[in-house]
Amino acid sequence: MTIPCATPPRRLLYVVNEDWAFLLNRLPMARAAKKAGFDVHVATRVDSGAAAIEAEGFTLHPIPLQRGGTSPLSALRAILALRRITAGIKPDVAHHSGLQCCVFGSIAAFGRKFPYISALTGMGYVFTSSTWRTRALRAILKRLLPVLLDRAGDVVLVQNPDDRAALTALGIGEKRIVLIPGSGVDTDALQPLPEPDGPITYGFAGRLLTDKGIRALVAAHDIVRRQRLETNLLIAGNPDPANPASVSLQEVNEWTKRPGITWLGQVKDISSLWRRCHFAILPSHREGLPGSLMEAAACARALIATDAPGCREIVIDDQTGLLVPIEDPEALARAIVKLANSADLRARYARAARELVVSKLSAKIIGEEIVGLYDALMATSRQF
Repeated sequence: MTIPCATPPRRLLYVVNEDWAFLLNRLPMARAAKKAGFDVHVATRVDSGAAAIEAEGFTLHPIPLQRGGTSPLSALRAILALRRITAGIKPDVAHHSGLQCCVFGSIAAFGRKFPYISALTGMGYVFTSSTWRTRALRAILKRLLPVLLDRAGDVVLVQNPDDRAALTALGIGEKRIVLIPGSGVDTDALQPLPEPDGPITYGFAGRLLTDKGIRALVAAHDIVRRQRLETNLLIAGNPDPANPASVSLQEVNEWTKRPGITWLGQVKDISSLWRRCHFAILPSHREGLPGSLMEAAACARALIATDAPGCREIVIDDQTGLLVPIEDPEALARAIVKLANSADLRARYARAARELVVSKLSAKIIGEEIVGLYDALMATSRQF
């Protein structure tokens, strides 16, 4: 009697620059893949997230990534590490997340037959900054990205139509680009919360970067307080020294001396933040699809954001919240005052925001889409 051999599990490799970034942005996708039968591997720079990643049943592969660095030697070390990892585990599909990992991962995959996804979420500091250094780097990437990311059998993943248009303009084939809106939000775990008692409070969750609009938000809060509205601003997140757009710790400490501003640092239980807030604000310059606003929406909070790529996919003006121009503290202050003065408007926006994430952006919906993409890539790769 012949005993049939068990089919080996399909191997999926995530390449992410930081362990916390994987846990923050890719965990819902990875969980969906594991549920679908994938053996999930994670290659990333390890800081403090190793135990959390391994607790999910994923295999962790530390790599020497230097986020924000430009050293060719550092890049070479990371690429060679990825070559060794892919040679060892022989993934059926790889998912590279963020510009740096998409570049390094595609170089490391040269000559290898597995398909890969290049997930460019929000386009990053290189595409939002206007310094001479980033302008020069953009010019290089405009020549490099079409070569690296337009390989037959692979796809480029974006989260919003603006990023799709930007990549098409760079020369990436339109048929190669797939749009899946975000990583999904757990709408079962994050449930609608009642508004808190007390003074009107609004929250910001994210890295403390100029590109996230944090300085504009602090300036807007000062304007609101000068109008004698006793509002409070809760800031959840930390500076990011590896990012050139980061604010300094000294600046954050100075903010906390102003009336009504509380800095919470990194918040592990995001619902604890939105439980204390009447609405959420993210005045970012550019996003893929902002997870912090999706989580706030899942908790039934009205939203304020800038009329910027990614933000306007979750903040539908006068439906789920209010849109304001980028880096316009006066307009941001007016939006804050408008929501602060109308409980009915906050309630209407909050209901619509919750409905949007439940119907289109839940972890279940996005997870099914991403697993379907993995399956399609593997099926197509057999033809090459």
